[in-house]
Amino acid sequence: MLRLPLTMALKMRQSLDELEEVFREEMAQDRNRAERLRKSAVTRSRKRHRMRARKRSSMRFWLLVLTLIATAVGVTVAMFATLNALLA
Repeated sequence: MLRLPLTMALKMRQSLDELEEVFREEMAQDRNRAERLRKSAVTRSRKRHRMRARKRSSMRFWLLVLTLIATAVGVTVAMFATLNALLA
């Protein structure tokens, strides 16, 4: 009679050990997944920041080019208008 409860107790203990091991494995997987998600979020954030910075710098460059061209055109027009006024 003592054999039956002892074997049942051993089976229950083995079953609990297996459940605990599965739980530990799932916890480790969850931690790894959370770390991967955090790293990918950081990577995406840095990538967006670089793209925004590149876009801003490109826009600033073209604004500078247009300003220089407009200045050159304005100076040229003023120079010829002054020259025309002096020679007329």
